[in-house]
Amino acid sequence: MGYSQHQSFYLRDRWLSKAIKNVEVNNSFFFEKDAFEKMGLGKNMVQSLKHWIIATKLFEEVRDNNQKYHQITSIGKFIKEKDRAIKYFNTAGLLHHSLGTNRDISTTWYWFFNVYTETAFTREDVLAELTNWVQKREKRVISENSLKRDIDCLIKVYTSGGSSADPEEVILSPLYKLNLLEERNGIIYKKEAKMDEGNLLLVGYTLLKYMQGRNLSAISIDDLVHKEELLGKLFNMKRSSIVNLISMWTEHPEYPAVFTRTNNLDTLRLPEVSPEEFIYYEHERKVEKVYDY
Repeated sequence: MGYSQHQSFYLRDRWLSKAIKNVEVNNSFFFEKDAFEKMGLGKNMVQSLKHWIIATKLFEEVRDNNQKYHQITSIGKFIKEKDRAIKYFNTAGLLHHSLGTNRDISTTWYWFFNVYTETAFTREDVLAELTNWVQKREKRVISENSLKRDIDCLIKVYTSGGSSADPEEVILSPLYKLNLLEERNGIIYKKEAKMDEGNLLLVGYTLLKYMQGRNLSAISIDDLVHKEELLGKLFNMKRSSIVNLISMWTEHPEYPAVFTRTNNLDTLRLPEVSPEEFIYYEHERKVEKVYDY
């Protein structure tokens, strides 16, 4: 499992676009000594960005005959083609999905959104719980400072983390637009992602990816609410909100889901389409609304 590989730099607007542009030209770009000079960022920032492109699953690191390079993934191709500037809510949501399901690389993100159940807490509270969870699972010693840096960085990723007094910290994270966290008077609050029919791209990808990885064709609403890597956990969503989104999906013109409601169990059967095919179709079908900062 991985901790504090971001060099304490949260993901920032335009970073991923810069990374895609440079790796497109040279897939070994991030392994070159002068990468930071070419990119116009500090050395530690470039190391941080190298982490973020893996943590968000845009690229995979490949080793071939002692040479290392980055290879774009299917979700990386989609974002490169459709929204490399991460202007849209759905794209930010796809990045969040990647972070929240990437247990080996962004372990703290995985734990925070899938395992940690508190909805209002201090930084000290969440650090204590994370430390306890890690100690029970890791054979190696993970320093408290590493976990503290992870928590601080995670909060900044979703709140922008900035102070107008510090120009370096004013830059927003592209995931700020999801509005999943809020910090007020030293208390952090988990907030429900606000989604409607325009977000079926994100909803469909989340569910189809989950089902594909487990070779399932149907799932209960209870699982959507309570199981790791699904809507209730990853996006802090209530049952009623999830049911509303699922009901919208049943009316999809090309890939409708089938929602069966019974006294004992509400079940969702998904269409036979890959997560990637679905998001390409949805992107073309819907005109996205640019989030207005």
